[in-house]
Amino acid sequence: MRKYLFSAGFALLVAASSLSVAAYAPPAQASEIKYVVNDVPVTSYDIQRRAAFIKLQRRKGDAGQEMIEQTLRQAEMKRLGIRISDKQVDDAYARFAASNKLKPEQMDQILAQAGVTTSHFKDYIRTQMGWNQAVSARFRAEQGGTTGGISSEQDAVRRMLQQGGAKPSATEYMLQQVIFVVPAAERGAIGKRKREADAMRGRFNGCEQTRDFAKGLLDVTVRDLGRVLAPQLPPEWAEDIKKLKAGGATPVRETSRGVEFIGVCSAREVSDDKVAQMVFQAEDAGKGGNEKADELSKKYIEELRAKARIINR
Repeated sequence: MRKYLFSAGFALLVAASSLSVAAYAPPAQASEIKYVVNDVPVTSYDIQRRAAFIKLQRRKGDAGQEMIEQTLRQAEMKRLGIRISDKQVDDAYARFAASNKLKPEQMDQILAQAGVTTSHFKDYIRTQMGWNQAVSARFRAEQGGTTGGISSEQDAVRRMLQQGGAKPSATEYMLQQVIFVVPAAERGAIGKRKREADAMRGRFNGCEQTRDFAKGLLDVTVRDLGRVLAPQLPPEWAEDIKKLKAGGATPVRETSRGVEFIGVCSAREVSDDKVAQMVFQAEDAGKGGNEKADELSKKYIEELRAKARIINR
């Protein structure tokens, strides 16, 4: 299940590149607190940036309410331990600029002209990426491991027979997770820990020696994740893992625990009734996935609003 990060309307940013600064530049004025959402302030400056963003997209929307919802999403991400690194945000920003045949510097200029600012857009990107992870996790929890009416391996077998008897296959991974623990009170040391993790990742060529590598290092946890089929891979790791062969390791990633990477001990194609069930589930989740994501996202944010303390200043 995946919800698109950007709407099709964002292509309008390209058209906006020819606009003058005067066309969109908001008037200068002092910032003041407009709302307090669970003790987090939402300022008039934030709302002005979002209003400019809505105008640039040429859509309707209430900038104040959108900033309240963004604040609620960010709080839920924090509660769930979802962290999106600066590199992930910068990479997404660069990809979006490139998809519009722009360099990041040109994108910066367009956003400045529109009164949006690069920082506001990147904050939006970070929130959308994290919220997508939160919605995906909620979706999996609510479905209890089944989607699209596939409730058993026998259902998958019947479906295979209806489709000519071909049994779908999937890659089965044996994975190992290496965590360089960074307590919340010591997040300032994360750069040093990342260098240590990168050095260990560079030596990784299989799972047999990982614990030996970790012996001389402080606060390093090695976990064997066991058998994991491709449809079961965590969304935030799946893309990197699927690029690897046995003996490879994902790039180091910042998480709520510290910094970590995942090594691939082995990878092979398997085909059995359980695999068929998962493959069909993944296919069904992809059909109408955006609509399901929209519905669940709306329900999720309504629940957060109902529980929140929102003060209008």
